[in-house]
Amino acid sequence: MSGDEHTTVRELKDAVRRFVEERGWERYHNLKDLAIALAVEAAELLDVFKWRGPGRVEGDERLMGQVRDELADVLIYALRLADVAGIDVSTAVCDKLRKNAEKYPPGRRYEW
Repeated sequence: MSGDEHTTVRELKDAVRRFVEERGWERYHNLKDLAIALAVEAAELLDVFKWRGPGRVEGDERLMGQVRDELADVLIYALRLADVAGIDVSTAVCDKLRKNAEKYPPGRRYEW
């Protein structure tokens, strides 16, 4: 596997599953604990940005390495959660984008 252009979601799910199986961690991978782990990893990603002004992380190679690693952890747990739950990630993402497009149609101005 190498690169987004050449790796499928199925291949990523399979790689994560093999990693888990090789270590005998399946018994810990229930939906509740995977969701908690995902939230913890997302918090660790946020921690990289804490107390830093806009643009400060993007210009720092070391911090961007941390962003890369923490984002990978988030994605690994998300893929594992989807795999254990039997969720087809591609379909789920496309369905959610369709719902969001209905909720937030293009051409409208959104104020946050």
